[in-house]
Amino acid sequence: MNRQAKCKTPRRPPPKKPPNSQRDPVGVYLRVRPLVAEDEECCIEVISSSTVQLHAPEGFKVNRNGEYKETQYSFKKVFGVSVSQMELFENVAKPLVVDLIHGKNGLLFTYGVTGSGKTFTMTGSPGQGGLLPRSLDMIFNSVGPFQAKRYIFKTDDKNGMEVQSEVDALLERQRRENNLTVLKTPSSRQKVDPEIGDMLKPEETCKADGVDEDSCYSIFVSYIEIYNNYIYDLLEETQEDAIKPKWNGGGTPVRQNTEFIPPQSKILREDQNHNMYVAGCMEVEVKSAEEAFQVFWRGQKKRKVANTRLNRESSRSHSVFIIKLAQAPLDAEGDNILQDKNQVSVSQLCLVDLAGSERTGRTGAEGTRIREAGNINQSLLNLRTCLEILRENQMYGTNKMVPYRDSKVSHLFKNYFDGEGKVRMVVCVNPKTDDYEETLLVMRFAEMTQEVEVARPVDRPICGFTPGRRHRNQAFREEISQRVEDRGDAMSALNGVVLSLPPLPTSELTDPNDELTIPRLVEALQNRQRIRQMMIEEFNRAASRMKSMLQELDSNVISKENVIIEQNGRLAEKDKVMHSNKMEIERLEKKTKMQEHKIDILQKTTKIYEDDKRSLQQEVETRGHRLQRELSEKRRMEQRMQGMVSDTQHKWEKECERRVNAMQLEMQNKLWVKDEKLKQLKAIVTESKTPGRPDPQPRQTQPLPQRPSREERPSREERPSREERPSRQECRDERPSREERPPSKRSASPPPVPTKTPVRPRHRRSRSAGVEKWVDHKPPSSLDLGTVLQPVIPNAIQVSAPNEKALSKCDRYVLTHQEVASDGEIQTKLIKGEVIKTRGGGQSVQFTDIETLKQELTTVSSRKRKSSEGAASSGSQTDGAWTDVKTRCSVALEMRAGSNMGPGVEHHGISKRRKP
Repeated sequence: MNRQAKCKTPRRPPPKKPPNSQRDPVGVYLRVRPLVAEDEECCIEVISSSTVQLHAPEGFKVNRNGEYKETQYSFKKVFGVSVSQMELFENVAKPLVVDLIHGKNGLLFTYGVTGSGKTFTMTGSPGQGGLLPRSLDMIFNSVGPFQAKRYIFKTDDKNGMEVQSEVDALLERQRRENNLTVLKTPSSRQKVDPEIGDMLKPEETCKADGVDEDSCYSIFVSYIEIYNNYIYDLLEETQEDAIKPKWNGGGTPVRQNTEFIPPQSKILREDQNHNMYVAGCMEVEVKSAEEAFQVFWRGQKKRKVANTRLNRESSRSHSVFIIKLAQAPLDAEGDNILQDKNQVSVSQLCLVDLAGSERTGRTGAEGTRIREAGNINQSLLNLRTCLEILRENQMYGTNKMVPYRDSKVSHLFKNYFDGEGKVRMVVCVNPKTDDYEETLLVMRFAEMTQEVEVARPVDRPICGFTPGRRHRNQAFREEISQRVEDRGDAMSALNGVVLSLPPLPTSELTDPNDELTIPRLVEALQNRQRIRQMMIEEFNRAASRMKSMLQELDSNVISKENVIIEQNGRLAEKDKVMHSNKMEIERLEKKTKMQEHKIDILQKTTKIYEDDKRSLQQEVETRGHRLQRELSEKRRMEQRMQGMVSDTQHKWEKECERRVNAMQLEMQNKLWVKDEKLKQLKAIVTESKTPGRPDPQPRQTQPLPQRPSREERPSREERPSREERPSRQECRDERPSREERPPSKRSASPPPVPTKTPVRPRHRRSRSAGVEKWVDHKPPSSLDLGTVLQPVIPNAIQVSAPNEKALSKCDRYVLTHQEVASDGEIQTKLIKGEVIKTRGGGQSVQFTDIETLKQELTTVSSRKRKSSEGAASSGSQTDGAWTDVKTRCSVALEMRAGSNMGPGVEHHGISKRRKP
């Protein structure tokens, strides 16, 4: 087993206290001191038995908003200027004394401004005793007949109490009387101090009810003061310091005056029950109220007081008078105190006279008095802080740490605020206007203190012995003593009879003729015989009386034994009933536990069902929301599909119209071609009639190839594969040579003007084919117009909707937009722009260029008009070139921006900063 480190002592676990949910608020009472001068202005008015109203004096009447400032405060009870000390004691201190006798703790302290009557309320004056002397008088009137002998109860050094036997108590008493250094307590037979004489009137004495007569009591008192946040024992005597010579620089002793050793400050400790006590404090055992008050007055003379501008005898320290009541039960016979330390109950009542809060500007304090006032105000402020934090923790459920250790006052009374007894406060106020500001602060603090709740003290357990032991033992002793006295009277009467026999006369015979001596002797003997017979008869009568008394005693004993047997039988019956009740209680407890277990199971099952119900309700709600969303989505989809159907219908109507127009144009072209053929045939016929010319072969003209519609195009499966397609060389070989071509029908006509073969210019490479990437944004609603020329953007990412990922990879952006023009045709716009990175890490598009792609259909009348012109004109040659598909395609490929030449693609461009 490892040895624990010396520096880490394990802390004792706190004692398990029975749970007590009952709490009582701190009782706050208000006492108004009468004014010294009747004509002096008063700022406090008693409205009812529990409410007072403060009137601001002339200098403080106007508030910030210009209204009169009058405030009301409520307390548990308000005592006016005419209330006597007896009435105050009956309402405030008497319940605490009753609790003290019944084994409960109590705390009573006075609070207020300096000069408000706190000391008078606590101590009083001759003929007007305060709370302290009246409490002592009531205690001794209640437990005086049941007090134990001196030194039976002995205090230890750890706030505990021990019980000694009578022999040990006698030895302790002799040891203390022989020890001269030990302080002797004043006896009740000593002369009473005239300053405290006649504190109470005989008719004002009172007594507590319900005192346990089967216990012995002993009262101990101690008196301390807290001065400058240090604790001093007022009952401890100071010794004179010995004169010690000090040597100066010349080697000669320096004479000093006699000095007294200042009292040593005490420290606070915590006992095994976690109660605070003053270590090393003297506790004096007292046997009467006069003796106890003498001890108090001896310590009162040592208390720190000073003369200030506001009070002639102003208390400069907080005084605490502790009354400790030790109580132990008697044994089963009711003769002696039970020698068991665990059965000793100790309760205490603390009577505290707090020093008054003050302002140094009003008291005129200087030097030491300023320091004293600062410590007093600081300790009172810390007490107020502790109560405020307690109130906040209780009202709002917080768990803030209460700073008890910041001041000795709050640290000493920590147990009372944690639930070790009742707490009551008497607030003393002076109604004069000079104390208005301090009184206002005191009122606020007192009203706030009423909201602090303290746990109600728990009753102490009752000893298991039969009650009334002391009374029965006392009655038995009186009966025995009476019987002993009766028996002694009988024996003394018998002895008196024996001693009453007459003496025998002289029986000496000096003369043989003496006839008087013998008859005198015979007469004396006969007399003695008669007296003896009387004595025997008296003895027999006494014996018979004794026998009858003994028989009566035996009968009484037998009857008592019978009563005891009967009582034992009843006790046995009661024991059986108690046993059966215990069995029934155990059965009911088991049944209760089983029911509780079933209740727990049902509660868990109910909780599971509730959770399932809640989850199902949530699922139903989720599915309902989803169904509503789907219905709304369905409605939106129906509307969208209706829009798309209408758009598609409109587009197909336009497409059909366009195809009809195209078919009409194709038919017109066919008719035009036939007309041309007829014209050529007519020209050939005309030329053939001219002599000397051979007949030229007719010119074969082919109609313009028309691009098949989407329905007429072959599918991907019907298209030839790459291997089946003819190569370019094969196509070139299949073309007829110039010599193999049939001669033109116009060969008979005069040779035309030689024209150059149309050459396709070199294709200019687009700038966008470089390293720049494009985002090709084509909406899904775009239509394929089936035109020959289509915009081709290399190195592009095609998207149906722009996204950040695609924009981050590219530098340029193009949007394909289709709309219906004014003439009913569909035109396509290519909107170009540059992708620019933003400061936030995103991308933005700046548009720089717009290209418009528009398809137009030419009319037949213009073609006929151009072809009907003279053949010799130069324009006819140009018009004839339009009929060639190759020429039209070459012209369409080489068109410039803004060109109005023939059919094809019209390109409208605008100035731009950077070309792709």
